[in-house]
Amino acid sequence: MATAKVNGVEVEFEPGMTVLQVAELAGEEIPRFCYHERLSIAGNCRMCLVEVKPGPPKPQASCALPAAEGQEIFTKTPMVKKAREGVMEFLLINHPLDCPICDQGGECDLQDQAMGYGRDDSRYEENKRAVEEKAMGPLIKTVMTRCIQCTRCVRFITEVAGSPEIGLISRGEDVEIMTYLGAAVTSELSANVIDLCPVGALTSKPYAFEARPWELKKTESIDVMDALGSAIRVDSRAAAVLRVLPRVNEDVNEEWISDKTRYAVDGLQRQRLDRPYVRIGGRLQPATWGQAFAAVAEKIKATAPERIGVIAGDLQDAESLKATKDLFTALGVKNLDARQDGVALGDGPRESWLFNSTIAGIENADVILLVGTNPRVEAPVLNTRLRKQWLAGKVRIGLIGEQGDLTYEYDYLGAGTKSLSGLAKSKSDFVTALKNAERPAIIIGQGALTRADSAAVLKAAAGVAKTFNVVKSGWNGWNVLHTAASRVAGLDMGFVPGEGGLTAGQMLKPGALDVLFLLGADECETAASDAFKIYLGTHGDAGAHKADVILPGAAYTEKNGLYVNTEGRVQMGERAVFPKGEAKEDWSILRALSEILGHKLPYDSLDQLRARLFADHPTFGQIDFAPGTIPTAFDVAALGGAGELADTPFENAIKAFHLTNPIARASVTMAECAAVTSGAAKIAAE
Repeated sequence: MATAKVNGVEVEFEPGMTVLQVAELAGEEIPRFCYHERLSIAGNCRMCLVEVKPGPPKPQASCALPAAEGQEIFTKTPMVKKAREGVMEFLLINHPLDCPICDQGGECDLQDQAMGYGRDDSRYEENKRAVEEKAMGPLIKTVMTRCIQCTRCVRFITEVAGSPEIGLISRGEDVEIMTYLGAAVTSELSANVIDLCPVGALTSKPYAFEARPWELKKTESIDVMDALGSAIRVDSRAAAVLRVLPRVNEDVNEEWISDKTRYAVDGLQRQRLDRPYVRIGGRLQPATWGQAFAAVAEKIKATAPERIGVIAGDLQDAESLKATKDLFTALGVKNLDARQDGVALGDGPRESWLFNSTIAGIENADVILLVGTNPRVEAPVLNTRLRKQWLAGKVRIGLIGEQGDLTYEYDYLGAGTKSLSGLAKSKSDFVTALKNAERPAIIIGQGALTRADSAAVLKAAAGVAKTFNVVKSGWNGWNVLHTAASRVAGLDMGFVPGEGGLTAGQMLKPGALDVLFLLGADECETAASDAFKIYLGTHGDAGAHKADVILPGAAYTEKNGLYVNTEGRVQMGERAVFPKGEAKEDWSILRALSEILGHKLPYDSLDQLRARLFADHPTFGQIDFAPGTIPTAFDVAALGGAGELADTPFENAIKAFHLTNPIARASVTMAECAAVTSGAAKIAAE
């Protein structure tokens, strides 16, 4: 390895590193505004100036200067200090003195670096420049007079999000950041520019003037808006969750989150179920917990086990799934299903329903086939990894299913089952590349697995995987992309129909059941079912509308819970605030109900429940371990079942990205975003 000296300390570095990176290896702090390790180098803020020998006797921008063998780098000389003070003085020439009312206050790079590297006065006496605000949609608030033209937002939206809707116009003193044609930014990742902005030019519109960062309690948790399990930080004050920010997790979300993850949280305050309800005379009436439990117990005790069914929803934690399964299994119920969309998974080995390449490991694939999925809306953060590899020219991507803008080029291979079953016989360039790939991968989405012929589709996809050697020693490229945060946990613990049991779709048919227990299930149509419905959930959404008894539960920010993401990684969510009103944590409701039903669950605390969970299903004890990091070969050809393939195209599972669950549907912000992206509303300039 090459070596250089930083302030007299010798440092080894890898070829291709910049002077800034080498200085950081030596433990030196280099101020910067435009540089970001996940974006291309711009070199336009000049704050990272250092002195380098050999070289010209002047400060140089360390972010854009390649490190070389034998260099001497100086970060604290009088020349460097004076140069940085001069740069800071220029940056503040037009910056308004509005820190007291700026939402960036308290977490502003410009504030911090002005204190650390700036002057205590300014020699500039002319009037400051003012810039008109820009309309960037319902999420991004703009005060463009504060902008220092670092172009982080432009580079992110173009390079990472792949939706080039923000740009730089004019030159010199007239330069401005704006959207093209003044339109709103529609990318599913757009609000990440707020985190990237080092000043207060781009801030959060829904969060404007809500709180200062030092007022907030910060809780590290896990996102449940999709099945990736992005690392998040929940910021709350008193009983309210005010915002969600990303945490760095290189294995999952790097440092990005989707707009839905960030902004659906206002739905936690609206349309909440905060007390039990019982339907009397055709109308839901408020009730006590005792009255609600009595109504449930009376109905369940009078019903045969084969006439009782349970459907679990998409946002449930593993503990609530375990408690529900234990209780109703003890009652003799076999009609249990955590697959409310009818996905054809759960019968094979665990690898059959996991994203086996892992989220980070998919970057190692050289050819990827997408089947019945649109990662841009089903898992936006995963889509950024696919785009990153495509930009680097390291992957070729093919698609069978609905066409759309995935933010990268792909080979379109067909719309439906005929294209999938006939792929091996195709003579296209993509098929040739797939045959010759060292690490081929298939990503199969819910659009292919939730059809009436899903078992046959799964068998056809498995045949393709076998033909193209997707699963082999040292590499497992069979990947199922789930959209529900609770799905893998449910499959892992066997929350599927027992022998002779009914699936979710069968339970919802008229006359199929006498009692239907809905554990946060809001995405299945229950209107046709004439069963007595018990709903345990958080919002007055579809499940609660038809319920005869409502038991108010806790949202993901209101309980400690385990979640298993699409790659099989067990993650731990932490409680940020307490449940609303009389609502309780889901597992504790089930524990209390079990005692009234005469089948007391054998745990009285969350720790005891988890101990039982780990004992019955050891994979849940492997916190933050992705099984795909140790590739396991399995007989992929054995997946699926018999049946005719319907000659119909695949349809993507998600039609409205911003409205996929009860929390998001209760969110005013998500409703505004949905209106913008659908073209139903125009966002005018403020």
